[in-house]
Amino acid sequence: MTFRLTPGGEAAVRYPELRKYLEEERTQPSDLKRVRDAVIAIRKRKGMVLDPADPDTRSDGSFFMNPVVSAAEYESFAKVAPHAPHYPATGGSVKLSAAWLIEHAGFGKGFIHGNVGLSSKHTLAIVNRGNGSAAEVLELVRMIQNRVRSEFAVDIHPEPTFV
Repeated sequence: MTFRLTPGGEAAVRYPELRKYLEEERTQPSDLKRVRDAVIAIRKRKGMVLDPADPDTRSDGSFFMNPVVSAAEYESFAKVAPHAPHYPATGGSVKLSAAWLIEHAGFGKGFIHGNVGLSSKHTLAIVNRGNGSAAEVLELVRMIQNRVRSEFAVDIHPEPTFV
C-alpha cells in the first residue's frame, strides 16, 4: 500500500457528524490537530475512548458494521423504514446505519442482558456491566441480529473477529 501525503494538506473530512462538529467549532480541515481532537471528542461522548470512570467505555468500540445493501434491497427496506438514514455506497449499493437499525428494532441505549448490554451513549457498543461472559455477549449479539433481520429483512454483522 502506498500513501501520498501533501505537506500542509487538509484532512479528508468525510463523516457528516465530524463536518458538523468542525463547523460548530469553526475549525478548518487544514488544522489537523484540531480535526484529531474533534474526532476524539466525538468518540469520547459516545463512550468510545477509554475512561476508567465511565463504565460505558468497557467495550470493544463499535460492535456492528453498517450493512451495505443492493439498490433493490434498499427499495424494499425504504418501504418499511422510509426515514432511516442511508448513504450511497460503491456500485450503486446503499449503506444503512447499524445503530439506527438496532435502536429501531427495540434495543435502545442502555439495554441490559444479564451482565452485558449496550452502552448508554451509543447502541453500537456492547459493554461489560461487570462479570459478563463471552456467552452473554454472543446471546446479545444473536438477539440483536435476529430482531433486526425480522423487523427490517437486513443482516448486520459484527466488526470484531471472534477467537
